[in-house]
Amino acid sequence: MVVGDVTTGTEVLVIGAGPGGYVAAIRAAQEGLDTTLVEKDAYGGACLNRGCIPSKALITGSGLAHEAGNAEFMGVHADPAVDMGKMIEWKDGVVDRLTGGVEKLCKANGVNLIEGTASFVDEHTARVAHGGEGQGSESIEFEHAVVATGSRPIQIPGFDFAEDHVWSSAEALDADTVPDRLGIVGGGYIGMELATTYAKLGADVTVVEMLDDILDPYEDDVKRIVRTRAEELGVEFHFGEGASEWSEAADGGYLLHTETEEGEESTYGVDKVLVAVGRRPVTDGLDLGEAGIETDDRGFIETDDRTRTAVDHIHAVGDVSGEPMLAHAASKEGIVAAEVIAGEPAAMDQQAIPAAVFTDPEIGTVGLTEAEAEAEGFDPVVGEMPFNASGRAMTTGHTEGFVRIVADDETGFVLGAQIVGPEASELIAEVALAIEMGATLEDVAATVHTHPTLAEAVMEAAENARGQAIHTLNR
Repeated sequence: MVVGDVTTGTEVLVIGAGPGGYVAAIRAAQEGLDTTLVEKDAYGGACLNRGCIPSKALITGSGLAHEAGNAEFMGVHADPAVDMGKMIEWKDGVVDRLTGGVEKLCKANGVNLIEGTASFVDEHTARVAHGGEGQGSESIEFEHAVVATGSRPIQIPGFDFAEDHVWSSAEALDADTVPDRLGIVGGGYIGMELATTYAKLGADVTVVEMLDDILDPYEDDVKRIVRTRAEELGVEFHFGEGASEWSEAADGGYLLHTETEEGEESTYGVDKVLVAVGRRPVTDGLDLGEAGIETDDRGFIETDDRTRTAVDHIHAVGDVSGEPMLAHAASKEGIVAAEVIAGEPAAMDQQAIPAAVFTDPEIGTVGLTEAEAEAEGFDPVVGEMPFNASGRAMTTGHTEGFVRIVADDETGFVLGAQIVGPEASELIAEVALAIEMGATLEDVAATVHTHPTLAEAVMEAAENARGQAIHTLNR
């Protein structure tokens, strides 16, 4: 203990107030446990402040502007002007309301909130350094701990986020002006969401990706629809190329230099460079070794199905514990951690966890693909419903994509689904529920769906798998 430390005690110490941490803290408090939540930055974590929520706000704003300016086929003629500063102000307002809501929920449930940076002293003690000069620190003795420190964007050599023209996703979501030319390094879900967003806002977007396609590991026909739509929006792709460096250009902008594995070099003119090559766990600075916890070679904390680390009374949830690095998975893990600590028979026993990509069109997936089902020993049957045969999709002007549902041929049990098209992020929830409850194709097909809706496509895909589709040709 350092001189001046104040020592306090708590039953449950939660480090990090993201979607895993604050949910764990609230559920632990609901279980009657004295709970302390430490956050060094902002309640809601990266998801709420620098990721999920702000990105979806800008996706919505840019999409609305693009829709309004491209609806002549509906008889709507408009030339919308985007006030980027106002859009960012609106986005920040959404974030502020949600972060304030998280703080209020924690307090209302009796969670003790501490602002500062926590690190382990030993397996039952942590030190919290408070921000600001002269603020000092305090030691907290705990019976149980939950590490929920999340992840941060990966930096690549030569592209320092401290440079004004080099963006991480956080800077891309805070920009109050749209660059004329935006270079994006990485064609994963973050890169593709922001590529379509900025293309709709008027930027000339160039995506460089070392792999031979975007959105690895989604299926080829899913990726093709998203890539084709992005190209229609003006996004330019260069595959098999990795970013090597940047340099200043004579026109006042910058040059993004790339290189293939064979050593072939290319150069692209840009005004900003967004690096979106993935995220890595935030475990540095925690002094995990002092608590007897080691990380793997990528910095992740290994956990069991009850979210326990190698030290049973210390749990880890969310991005810091590895894939799937999804906010909703983190929240579920946070609930499991709190309930295990409270002595409940909880575990991560989900049959499938859905995922979504908010590109144009959206992607929603859950469970197994046909190939994965075969690899696991199933004899899969597959049904599809194209959105170009959906009356509701036609009335929205968005008919790209399809619903694909995968089931076991012998039993009819639903195993998975891949949806690419309008509102895929919402539609996938129905199939996730079907998998979780052990529903069959007949259960989904026999459920009466509201007409006209996009959700009817899920019902029709199930009927198609049974050879009984009405509104599309049976496979």
